[in-house]
Amino acid sequence: MKKKYLYSAAGAAGVIGATVAGYFLKDKENRDRVKQKVKNYQNSIRTTFEDAGVPDQSENQDLAQLENAKMVSEGSQFGVQYYTQNKEANTSEYQQ
Repeated sequence: MKKKYLYSAAGAAGVIGATVAGYFLKDKENRDRVKQKVKNYQNSIRTTFEDAGVPDQSENQDLAQLENAKMVSEGSQFGVQYYTQNKEANTSEYQQ
């Protein structure tokens, strides 16, 4: 019985959310702002990923990046291996 109400509430929330998003995005200025925010978010993720691959060569010198560089200097290779594997996987997809 409770699942029925949960599904109904989730469906109603989805419809309301889609309606609000449609109303908000009908204006070109709002669409452009959302697109710019998404691009900025993607760039920040890409930058974080690139920093993980070369922690000691990064221009970003915040505390988290310095800690990552310290761990790599102590022998941790998780971030570097993750970066290398994903970089190889992504470049092989684009070369085909």
